[in-house]
Amino acid sequence: MTKPKIAVIDTGCANLSSVVVALRKLDVDPVVTASADEIRAADRLILPGVGTACAAMEKIRERKLEELIVNARQPLLGICLGMQLLCASSSESALGEARQIPCLNVVEGTVSHMAQGDLRLPHMGWDQIEIMQDHPLFAGIPSGTYFYFVHSYAMNISPATAAACTYGSRFTAVAVQGNFMGTQFHPEKSGAAGARLLKNFTEMQL
Repeated sequence: MTKPKIAVIDTGCANLSSVVVALRKLDVDPVVTASADEIRAADRLILPGVGTACAAMEKIRERKLEELIVNARQPLLGICLGMQLLCASSSESALGEARQIPCLNVVEGTVSHMAQGDLRLPHMGWDQIEIMQDHPLFAGIPSGTYFYFVHSYAMNISPATAAACTYGSRFTAVAVQGNFMGTQFHPEKSGAAGARLLKNFTEMQL
């Protein structure tokens, strides 16, 4: 079986080493890149992200990556903030400003702060997902599986929600819309279950 060409998109706003290490353990050798040619030539794309949606979208536009991502035809997996950036908008703006930040708008949904009463944030640690859609991403992964989360903002439940998690209220843990997929949790930090999900992503046929 030919190994897929996987490009980890370098937006300049993420520590990419843990994703790269996790992929190499699956006998995949990804390229970390912001090159348009390498991104278009890849069989799979991964969009990680840390920080705020506001800063991340600025970096994406600075590096002229927005059109490349929006027009991607190969399977693309957003991780944590990377998933949130696939949505229409996020309230995670700079300096705590109360405004919506336009994002990539390829997955139906919006992102907002999770604060509810005495809820401790960030939502950090292992939590269960509730699978809501049958999808190749979940092959060998039953509903109720634990994954590792670190976040204070979350995507609402929408038609794109493939799996949910509950922390104070229900939010989208996995989003799927066409060739665009995202996980709010970190599969690269989620042990065997995370490795299985990444393996499913690298091998799936859409």
